[in-house]
Amino acid sequence: MKTIKLPLVISLSFIALFMSCGDKEQAPQGPQGPMPFQVTTIPQKTVTGYTTYPTSIEGVNNSEVRPKISGYITEVLVDEGQKVRKGQTLFKLETQTLSQDAAGAKANVNAAQVEVDKLKPLVDKNIISSVQLETAKAKLLQAQSAYNSIGANIDYANIKSPVDGYVGSIRLRKGSLVSPTGPEPLTTVSDISEVYAYFSMNEKEYLDFIQNAKGENIKEKIKNFPKVTLTLANGSTYDKEGTIETINSQVNVNTGSISFRAVFNNDARLLTNGNSGKIRVPKTYTDVVVVPKESTYEQQGSYYVYKLAEDDMAVSTRISVLADVNNVYVVSEGLKVGDKIVAKGVAKLRGDSQIKPMEVPFDTIAKPIEKVFR
Repeated sequence: MKTIKLPLVISLSFIALFMSCGDKEQAPQGPQGPMPFQVTTIPQKTVTGYTTYPTSIEGVNNSEVRPKISGYITEVLVDEGQKVRKGQTLFKLETQTLSQDAAGAKANVNAAQVEVDKLKPLVDKNIISSVQLETAKAKLLQAQSAYNSIGANIDYANIKSPVDGYVGSIRLRKGSLVSPTGPEPLTTVSDISEVYAYFSMNEKEYLDFIQNAKGENIKEKIKNFPKVTLTLANGSTYDKEGTIETINSQVNVNTGSISFRAVFNNDARLLTNGNSGKIRVPKTYTDVVVVPKESTYEQQGSYYVYKLAEDDMAVSTRISVLADVNNVYVVSEGLKVGDKIVAKGVAKLRGDSQIKPMEVPFDTIAKPIEKVFR
């Protein structure tokens, strides 16, 4: 059996001790001792965060314009984007055949009237039965009804706007044959002085939103919903706030979502049918503990800060993040008001380390970062 000599054992022990000491990482040490780090005091603040949802825009009144009779378009009296009034004629259809039918129907009315006028004096003198006169009157009513029906169809050849608004895309032009059963409308007229913005929440978001709203019932809760904002497709923010008006509380079985409808004033006509964007729904956190994002680091899905302990020791501390609001995290656990944390340079720290603290105001760390490039 081989034996290990004592000098070799001592040498191996020193090597192991040296390696174990090397595994313990410390904060960088300057020539005069611990390195300086900026620290800040955790405050209590009221902050507002936003949740965004894709949205589609529609005019409050978006009416299709369709013909009530078949015929060829003879005139298009408006252009796309033009403002029109309810009852204004937009299209005219060919009425030559209808006019001929109307002339024949008018002649039938005149003939039936002559028959009634001829029979009246004969009935008065008891020369003929009153039944004949009543039959003639019935034929007159039938002739008048037929004439009025043709007259209505002639009027239907003047296709009018159903609402006040703006003309949309005109799909068919002069000479096109149209009918009431056509697959597409001639155009749409939209009242876009106000617009609807439709968006959806999943079931969890919906329940959280409803339960946190003030009110005893849905009607009161909707009335107390916060104003929402609209981010346009180009990234800019629409200059008017919107109001959530209705909720379709039934869950869509295909998507598992609940739809909302907000209304926005649109006097400037910046928004039109088919616009897209994002609805921003605010949520206010009152008197909460917040920490600058710059003062945190993430490890295996958890967030940490370096909290200042006794003897100026920076101690890695796990925090629970309730919400992400602009440049700060709302913290539910791990920190309290008045705690001091390392404000900047947390990436330079490894493990619990002694530092030289340099106090800085909280707002200088939590302020938004200016964009140099876009």
